[in-house]
Amino acid sequence: ANRRRATLALLSEVLAPGARVLDMAAAQGNFSIALAELGYRVTWNDQRAELEAYVRLKHRSGEIHYAPGNAYELRFDEPFDAVLITEVIEHVAHPDDFLRNAARLVRPGGYLIMTTPNGAYFRNKLPRFSDCADPAHYEAMQFKPDADGHIFLLHPDEVLTLAESAGLAIDRLDLFTNPLTNGHLKTARLLPLLPRSAVEAAERLSQRLPARLARRLLVQMGVRFRQGPAPPCADPMATDRRQDIEAMR
Repeated sequence: ANRRRATLALLSEVLAPGARVLDMAAAQGNFSIALAELGYRVTWNDQRAELEAYVRLKHRSGEIHYAPGNAYELRFDEPFDAVLITEVIEHVAHPDDFLRNAARLVRPGGYLIMTTPNGAYFRNKLPRFSDCADPAHYEAMQFKPDADGHIFLLHPDEVLTLAESAGLAIDRLDLFTNPLTNGHLKTARLLPLLPRSAVEAAERLSQRLPARLARRLLVQMGVRFRQGPAPPCADPMATDRRQDIEAMR
């Protein structure tokens, strides 16, 4: 629920209902359906075309168009106001190429919303993408129906590098989800016994952690990219954001 709220907030803060949103590699379409119900004009995509029937079965209200197929081969008459990639990029061998591909479908001034596990989280044992000399080694692990394992978990500073490579500017980067409140530290059986208010209070407290501590302790990362680099001095907060992200190294 926390990731869902954070993801929807990253989008709704900058785009009003009625905006065109591509939900890329959307699987069962949970975000497609949620956004459609909020009034966004959604296009669902996933390589597994058979999932379309399942999404249609769940869809009750709002506008959803369907575009099954390989994300790298998608073509549309017009770019989107936003592209959503949730819990996807950690499953691909070339996250740099994947991000560039998603960015090409965003209109100038539009947004790309990404969520992914935080690679700097202290329990992560996977390699950094930036340390991998030949990501092609992992290509056999991706894009298969049963390929649900993570390949790379991106670190916040790596996201900054990937954004620049894709011609994107980071508009916002959040770390969230306390491992104690999502069962990561074997607390799953305890959580149902706690008042919801206590769980939410713990999550709010985690948002006040210093950047270096948050980098190690929080499980999830949410990023809002803007299409096209910001003009020099156009955003006085841009330098602060870069410094905050680089401080997470």
